[in-house]
Amino acid sequence: MEGVRQGGKLGIGLTLINCGRPSLRLSQASSKLPPPRTRAFTESSPISTIVSGVTRTGSLAGIKDLDFESAKPAIVKSIRQRDLLNTWLRLYERAQQPPHVDQYQPERLSDEMPDLVYYTVNVTSAPPSLTIESNGTRMSIAYGHTGKGRLLDEYLGPVLAPTVMPVYYECLKRALPVYTISHVDDIYGRLVAYERLLLPFWEGSAVSQVIASLKTISEDGGFEINNLIRGNAAPPRQQLQAVIDRDLFHRTVGHLSGGDVLEFN
Repeated sequence: MEGVRQGGKLGIGLTLINCGRPSLRLSQASSKLPPPRTRAFTESSPISTIVSGVTRTGSLAGIKDLDFESAKPAIVKSIRQRDLLNTWLRLYERAQQPPHVDQYQPERLSDEMPDLVYYTVNVTSAPPSLTIESNGTRMSIAYGHTGKGRLLDEYLGPVLAPTVMPVYYECLKRALPVYTISHVDDIYGRLVAYERLLLPFWEGSAVSQVIASLKTISEDGGFEINNLIRGNAAPPRQQLQAVIDRDLFHRTVGHLSGGDVLEFN
């Protein structure tokens, strides 16, 4: 059925019950601070100062202040989103900064394109603006129409922008992946979990592009995706906001780094 998310789920925060329907159960990320090296990098990001001075006018009027947890990559539940994140982490580990988007070549990327949205970032404005570069994605169906070529905050409008834009600004400010879960009801009242993973990409000395992986899943198995996000008078209900700022590396099974010790009994 269209709208049912494809791909498996990792056993984190989602428990399969006997009838085969998943029960949504959010796990809380630890509130530990990121390592000093990560803090120094993100605090020196040129976007950090710009984002701090957000002008709350137009579609950004009433913008919300969200609390973001500190999290490890394991907080991401979708297997496919985890694959996207792991590819980003391997590139990040080499240079200790976000990769260039041309370096980013995860496996089966074409399979994920319906759930991906690409944005270009303009850091000369305050706050930075994000322009939607994708078209024909599954999320354009959920939002009711495509947004290619439009500014993200204008596309979202006054109902959604105040709660959605702070998530993107946090990604730009920290230059790190951001992961969120929201709940929304479809037109038949079925609960749908909306999972968002934002990945920043670097050019020069600032984030120049963002790729968003947007997944939807319902514990009822199927749901109506058409106009899912805009079909309610109220915005989606925020359940989790986290910055992935710990364990910023990924090693494939069987790989040892230079500092690992292999012991034989």
